[in-house]
Amino acid sequence: METINLKRAWQVGDPIASGGFGKVYEAKADDGAPAVIKLVPKSPGASRELLFEELSGLPNIIPVWDTGEWKDYYVIAMPRAEKSLRQHLQAANGRLGFDEAVAVLTDVVQGLASLKAGVVHRDLKPENVLFYNGHWCLTDFGISRYAEATTAPDTHKYSMTDQYAAPEQWRGERATPATDVYAFGVMAFELLQGRLPFPGPDFRDQHLHQAPPVINGVPPSFASLANECLFKAQAARPTPANILIRLQAVRRPASPGAGRLQAVNKAIVEKESAQQALVSAQRSREESRRELFNAAEQSFRAIRETLKQRVLEDAPATNVSESRGFSLRLGDGALIIDLVQAAPADCLKAYDYAPIFDVIAYTAIAARKPRDRYDYEGRAHSLWYCDAHDEGVYRWYELAFMVGALHAERGILNPFALPPTNEAAAGAFTTVMGTARQIAWQPLPFDQGNEEQFYERWLAWFAGAVDGSISMPSHMPEQSGGRYRQARRRT
Repeated sequence: METINLKRAWQVGDPIASGGFGKVYEAKADDGAPAVIKLVPKSPGASRELLFEELSGLPNIIPVWDTGEWKDYYVIAMPRAEKSLRQHLQAANGRLGFDEAVAVLTDVVQGLASLKAGVVHRDLKPENVLFYNGHWCLTDFGISRYAEATTAPDTHKYSMTDQYAAPEQWRGERATPATDVYAFGVMAFELLQGRLPFPGPDFRDQHLHQAPPVINGVPPSFASLANECLFKAQAARPTPANILIRLQAVRRPASPGAGRLQAVNKAIVEKESAQQALVSAQRSREESRRELFNAAEQSFRAIRETLKQRVLEDAPATNVSESRGFSLRLGDGALIIDLVQAAPADCLKAYDYAPIFDVIAYTAIAARKPRDRYDYEGRAHSLWYCDAHDEGVYRWYELAFMVGALHAERGILNPFALPPTNEAAAGAFTTVMGTARQIAWQPLPFDQGNEEQFYERWLAWFAGAVDGSISMPSHMPEQSGGRYRQARRRT
């Protein structure tokens, strides 16, 4: 049996648990009191101060008896509790009766309500709620904050627990006391329903975008409270002090009038929860689109620069202009690339059809010459960053359009480019007869290893624009070798 000397001497016994962010051992204090020792590995980027909050004397908080350092660990000595809430829940076959659950939750929220401003647990869950001195108490304050600060590659894994993590944690935002309230709401649901409100496996999507299920078999006032704790918006969740007051009143029988009002309130809270889920989903979608647009810009910038360098290597006399996008001019020919622009969501929606695929960004490229006697000036292709082939897999695709077969129009560029915001572009992907525009060059990826064919095509067409040989295609649509998803869903 090893002894660790801090402010006091601690005899360390057998391990109790290992996992999360530390190892826990049985221990005895120098006065014989049963204790546990938690060893937290010293991690780069995380200081010892992050582990500890001054919480002595607060109700329903497991006290810290001693702290210090030993070998490669920070050491926390605490009294030995009887059991964890997880162990108690397992012994009760996964769920508690209403009165017992409210008693447990009241103890937990008393601990949360006693915390000073700015103190956040960050990883509240049944494993971190222990029965000690006749009350359910919170433990492991600081562990999650310490984990967040470390530079270890598995930081994210241990800085939150997926089943209980609030939307703001999934977004990488700052945790607040409302973060603990959300985890409290998950626990409330679990204690009474015997299951999690968000069971996974895609915890991120569920916590960010799905409304929690209705909690059954409880008074409407409690159901409303639990639902409010699970609001997606931090500012909309009740405070621990508010929860404590409402828990203390929830077991009192409601009068007929109060019961009706509580039921109406429950319905309104459920509606608000569903609305917040929609708002959160929209926010996540917008954030995802911004990230994808940044990736599209970065990817296309490299392709554009390589194409420019290839042109200048083969034709050093080419004049380069980069005011908006860029143009390469040699003799009477030009190769022009527009600026990359962001595409609005659902921009390919046409008629009563949902968008065939999702476009994030777009630009266009054209090889042009002086107009010939057939009023022909060259060709242009659309360049879209989208998931044309496989849903959710975004790449740069090259495509082009032509005038619909039933329309007597003739353009100076054939085929030609259209932005995805153009209604005619959206219509070209539907099965509606007689659309004004049709696909002349089916979407073909030109990034992620497919750049060389793209460069060769446009070097040749630029050369044709310079010497005047570029001409109207003999037939359209052309065989690009591309494709796009065919599934159609009526809206």
